[in-house]
Amino acid sequence: MSMNVDYYEILSVSRTASGAEIKKAYRRLAMQFHPDRNPGDKEAEGKFKECTEAYEVLSDDQKRQIYDAYGHEGLKSHGFRHTSAEDVFSSFGDMFGELFGLGGRRGRQQGPAPGNDLRLDLHISFLDAVHGLVREEEIQRRDTCLTCEGSGCRPGYSKKTCPACQGRGQVIRAQGFFQVSTPCPQCHGEGRIITDPCQDCGGAGLIKKTIKLPIHIPAGVDNGARMRVPGKGEGSRQGGPPGDLYVIFHVEEHQFFKRDGDTIYASVPVSMIKAALGCVLEVPTVHGAIKLTLPEGSQSGQLFRLRGHGVPRPNGRGTGDMVVELRVQTPVGLSEEQKKLLHDFDASCQRQDEAKEEEGFFSRIFNEVLGRNKGGKESGGKNTKAKSKSESGK
Repeated sequence: MSMNVDYYEILSVSRTASGAEIKKAYRRLAMQFHPDRNPGDKEAEGKFKECTEAYEVLSDDQKRQIYDAYGHEGLKSHGFRHTSAEDVFSSFGDMFGELFGLGGRRGRQQGPAPGNDLRLDLHISFLDAVHGLVREEEIQRRDTCLTCEGSGCRPGYSKKTCPACQGRGQVIRAQGFFQVSTPCPQCHGEGRIITDPCQDCGGAGLIKKTIKLPIHIPAGVDNGARMRVPGKGEGSRQGGPPGDLYVIFHVEEHQFFKRDGDTIYASVPVSMIKAALGCVLEVPTVHGAIKLTLPEGSQSGQLFRLRGHGVPRPNGRGTGDMVVELRVQTPVGLSEEQKKLLHDFDASCQRQDEAKEEEGFFSRIFNEVLGRNKGGKESGGKNTKAKSKSESGK
């Protein structure tokens, strides 16, 4: 599928569509383009894959949030992978079978099943999430038994045909007019059973192990983000591929920095005198301290944006910004001399304000009088002129 195609456009829904609306749109398109309804139609099959991929993302709140913020590249950087064509037909086969009575013909992909996926909840510091790092983690998992190579059988022995299902893996039960096929409870749908189990794994084909695995934490990872590590899950029986490891990141809060997406926020204290006179302030950032020039008369709550001093974007497209909020501090514990200086300063400010107010008052009166006199002269001049004309007329 083309990476330029918008998932919302594929399903013909708005970006504010609810989960129910997305599901309804997908159901309609899936019924229209399902390959069992369009045999041999490659275009319909492609449409079916497109709408399934779009639904896979938009029906998942976490994936949808990442897609809305960063698009297709954001999904890739967070380790999400799209369902393969085979998985599409396999995973949704039951639903389509219920909808159309068609899903059973395709069946699941043959071959050894992959190992189970594992989940690792990783707690990291705020700054480690910003900069990224490689951290070694201890993981408990089940690996393929080397003695039996995952078969579960004692070396030199093999599995026998299940007597309950005669090797079919399914048992059929009659329910009224219908026949229901279910996995065999004895062989669990495999069609074969172990009669001579491996002594090391007890027939499970897997052995518990504790391993140390380096986890590459990408720079800019956010709280709740998920990263897929291929092939680091549990081992498989019968020589199948191992499962995947999914790392869920839990980012600790920072006492000074706050984060919203790729933007860092921080409140910086400054004295009243420095805010009034202006100064060069040293401000800590996640990338190190920098110099911030405060202009004269800086106010508490004033915001300053530092370009490129935020969080690296997961898609590799630059770095966010840092927003600094100024917090002007009122001095406490003043000495008598300091209080007197402040009183003198306050009195000086009051005299200055009164002078400005008095100057403003007289300025308004002067302008008002001047404007009235000017208007009167102009009016008188016109009357005189009009009278002259009248007299000359007589």
